[in-house]
Amino acid sequence: MKAIARFFVGVKKEMKKVKWPSKKEMLTYSIATVVFIFVFGLFFAGLDFVISGLKMVVK
Repeated sequence: MKAIARFFVGVKKEMKKVKWPSKKEMLTYSIATVVFIFVFGLFFAGLDFVISGLKMVVK
Protein backbone atom coordinates (compact mmCIF):
# COMPACT_ATOMS: atom_id res chain seq x y z
CA MET A 1 0.00 0.00 0.00
CA LYS A 2 2.90 2.36 0.76
CA ALA A 3 4.34 1.75 -2.68
CA ILE A 4 1.11 2.93 -4.28
CA ALA A 5 1.07 6.05 -2.10
CA ARG A 6 4.72 6.80 -3.00
CA PHE A 7 3.87 6.37 -6.67
CA PHE A 8 1.10 8.98 -6.51
CA VAL A 9 3.29 11.36 -4.49
CA GLY A 10 5.89 11.06 -7.24
CA VAL A 11 3.29 11.62 -9.92
CA LYS A 12 2.10 14.77 -8.16
CA LYS A 13 5.68 16.11 -7.94
CA GLU A 14 6.31 15.44 -11.62
CA MET A 15 3.04 17.07 -12.67
CA LYS A 16 4.13 20.27 -10.94
CA LYS A 17 7.20 20.34 -13.22
CA VAL A 18 5.13 20.17 -16.41
CA LYS A 19 4.97 23.38 -18.45
CA TRP A 20 1.40 23.48 -19.70
CA PRO A 21 0.76 25.38 -22.97
CA SER A 22 -1.15 28.64 -22.90
CA LYS A 23 -4.46 29.01 -24.75
CA LYS A 24 -2.68 30.82 -27.59
CA GLU A 25 -0.08 28.06 -27.93
CA MET A 26 -2.78 25.39 -27.78
CA LEU A 27 -4.74 27.11 -30.55
CA THR A 28 -1.60 27.37 -32.68
CA TYR A 29 -0.73 23.70 -32.17
CA SER A 30 -4.30 22.63 -32.89
CA ILE A 31 -4.47 24.63 -36.14
CA ALA A 32 -1.09 23.27 -37.23
CA THR A 33 -2.27 19.72 -36.56
CA VAL A 34 -5.50 20.15 -38.53
CA VAL A 35 -3.64 21.73 -41.48
CA PHE A 36 -1.03 18.94 -41.39
CA ILE A 37 -3.75 16.27 -41.46
CA PHE A 38 -5.61 18.06 -44.28
CA VAL A 39 -2.48 18.46 -46.44
CA PHE A 40 -1.44 14.84 -46.01
CA GLY A 41 -5.02 13.72 -46.66
CA LEU A 42 -4.97 15.58 -49.96
CA PHE A 43 -1.55 14.17 -50.78
CA PHE A 44 -2.60 10.57 -50.20
CA ALA A 45 -5.93 11.07 -51.99
CA GLY A 46 -4.03 12.44 -55.00
CA LEU A 47 -1.55 9.59 -54.84
CA ASP A 48 -4.42 7.09 -54.71
CA PHE A 49 -6.04 8.80 -57.69
CA VAL A 50 -2.82 8.63 -59.72
CA ILE A 51 -2.14 4.99 -58.84
CA SER A 52 -5.70 3.93 -59.65
CA GLY A 53 -5.44 5.82 -62.96
CA LEU A 54 -2.21 4.01 -63.79
CA LYS A 55 -3.86 0.68 -63.01
CA MET A 56 -6.60 1.48 -65.56
CA VAL A 57 -4.02 2.35 -68.23
CA VAL A 58 -2.00 -0.82 -67.64
CA LYS A 59 -5.04 -3.15 -67.96
